[in-house]
Amino acid sequence: MKKILFIGHDANRAGAQLVLLQLLKMLKQRNIPTHLLLGAGGPLETDYRKLTGVTKWPEPVRQLYGRRIDKQLYRLRIGQWLHRRIEQERWRAFEEDLRSQNIGLVLVNTVTNSSLYRQIFEWVKPVPTILFAHELELAIRMYTQPENLRFLLDHTDRLIAVSRAVAHHYVDAYGFDASRISTFQLIDIPGLLQKIEQARQLPDLLLQQGIPENAIIVGGCGNAEWRKGNDLFNVIARQVISQHPTVPVYFVWVGMPRNELYEDLTLDLQKAGLSNRVLFIEPTPDVFRYTTRFDIFALCSREDPYPLVVLEAALSETPVVCFDKAGGAPELVETDGGFVVPYLDTVAMADQIGALINDQALRRAMGQTLRQKVIERHSSEKSMRSFLSIVDQLTATTA
Repeated sequence: MKKILFIGHDANRAGAQLVLLQLLKMLKQRNIPTHLLLGAGGPLETDYRKLTGVTKWPEPVRQLYGRRIDKQLYRLRIGQWLHRRIEQERWRAFEEDLRSQNIGLVLVNTVTNSSLYRQIFEWVKPVPTILFAHELELAIRMYTQPENLRFLLDHTDRLIAVSRAVAHHYVDAYGFDASRISTFQLIDIPGLLQKIEQARQLPDLLLQQGIPENAIIVGGCGNAEWRKGNDLFNVIARQVISQHPTVPVYFVWVGMPRNELYEDLTLDLQKAGLSNRVLFIEPTPDVFRYTTRFDIFALCSREDPYPLVVLEAALSETPVVCFDKAGGAPELVETDGGFVVPYLDTVAMADQIGALINDQALRRAMGQTLRQKVIERHSSEKSMRSFLSIVDQLTATTA
């Protein structure tokens, strides 16, 4: 049986990469052979290697023998020759490794990998290609070039979109054939439920951060970038906390690295007098130990196709408040799993968070409904059957 070659841009602990990890795990359980091409490493690389073979994109040559020796070699024009030779050898070994994998199908995980796909296309072009699309307009502009994306779409046999919003975007913006699009999300619900339950059995990490046990936690989670609305999270926190002066409301964002944005947002909190009520947690493998403590999930993203963090919040029975026209989350939240407010209307989001703060029964009911919708709509087995059906259809035509 030929292998499915997956292309992933890195191994960071983020939504698309975690979905890929779960997909590889489910395929391994079914003894379906796979191989992974990684553009870069990251914290999940060890987990990937436990499930499949991994080939990493050749790293550029940054040093030959050492700074002083390299300086002399480049001065003598020998360094340039050695540099080219080493890079050629790395690329040759990389090509031989990929060509030896007996690939029967390629799955490009996110459009971020359009450049990688284009560069290896000559080695894989006889086999069909699936694009697993996780991105909408802002992310597409940030993480790919138009010519690379057009090349990938022109050679994509089937597109899997994580939400209806994503599917519509590729039809409307790129003219992709709607009949060749499937819309579903691949998540390991039993595995996520197990992690949630395990996290609940462990000591409360927020207590160790000085947050009282009776606090109401409004949570956010994800990469720190403008698209995710980290700045809006602070604005909403100020509005909510000021409207509930006697309630111990705390805002916690998990996934905030200590970079320039962290410094800017921390300064905002200091000026607003909120440093003791808004907490930023760095990226961590213990994410569920924080998110299972959330009472309300605030999705402040300006754009998020169908975030895994929302599905995880739902499975934790945490109601979600999100913006309309910001991606696929409203398709799940609807009117019974939380609230969908007008795009960038932070006042409306603060008001709906306030409604949930004031009504514990409403929080519980909406959280339970959201959990049930994820279980009903995103069955791991159903999603896997849909995926394998696509694989069978495409490989049958090239057998």
